Amino acid sequence: MTQPLVFIDGDQGTTGLQIHERLNGRGDLRLLTLPEADRKHPQRRAEAINACDVAILCLPDEPARQAAASVVNPKVRIVDASSAHRTDAGWVYGFPEMSAGQAERIAQALRVSNPGCYPTGAIALLRPLIQAGLVPADYPAVVHAVSGYSGGGRASVDAYEGPEGAKGPAFQLYGLGLAHKHTPEIERHAGLTQRPVFVPAYGAFRQGIVLTVPLHLRLLPAGVDSQQLHDCLAGHYAGAAHVRVVARDEAAAQTHLDPQALNGTNDLRLGVHGNEQHGQVLLTAVFDNLGKGASGAAVQNLDLMLAAMA
Repeated sequence: MTQPLVFIDGDQGTTGLQIHERLNGRGDLRLLTLPEADRKHPQRRAEAINACDVAILCLPDEPARQAAASVVNPKVRIVDASSAHRTDAGWVYGFPEMSAGQAERIAQALRVSNPGCYPTGAIALLRPLIQAGLVPADYPAVVHAVSGYSGGGRASVDAYEGPEGAKGPAFQLYGLGLAHKHTPEIERHAGLTQRPVFVPAYGAFRQGIVLTVPLHLRLLPAGVDSQQLHDCLAGHYAGAAHVRVVARDEAAAQTHLDPQALNGTNDLRLGVHGNEQHGQVLLTAVFDNLGKGASGAAVQNLDLMLAAMA
């Protein structure tokens, strides 16, 4: 069988470059790239996307919609790394560990929407607990996350790494209008019935994320404690290659979390930190916003699709 042809549309952006780096040199696929002069030419891009087996879209939302709409070849499969289709029922959500059977749905899908970086952590923490009935679906969830500045794209990277030296602030909170585009994605795929409060921030480091979700035990079903929450997450992700739930004693010994701890990997580390005396629990997630939060997840989804095509 001919090796599958993979086209990265937008391979000069932050995510596209990392995907290209992860795929370059692999012997089980061929990479289709466009000459620089053709990268913004609509006809050349349409020809490329219809000639490939799998297209990975690393584009802003509107160009991603246009690229997807340009596909007329019924055999072309798409992994969209933008946020254009993440709440679209016609696209399979590309979080393989999210629920039983999700990896197989991704493997068989023609259209897969890669999760956003922040939603990856929030959904990983909340969805299993909501499905198990340990956290009510209408819980007033608050999600706070600090990402490396690469999450802001090329402009943000240039602000910190430009020729004039670092100009970006050491820390900046944003999304103060509580209308961040990732919020509907978190609500839908976590299984929440009420819009969560999502508070994102950037730090003066290139990549990595620490995300937290605080819980009050008094707002959970009677008898639910931090041990049950931990056991639920540990059971859900048992055997997952890229998701690990920190053991209770390890979590208890932690005094801080390093957002850069998993940089360069496709791994996601979850923790449950409880204070039974005060009736409070802190759910935590650490991962690379350019790994499991973007390029790593896209390659993981691609590999599921390629395996189904073999």
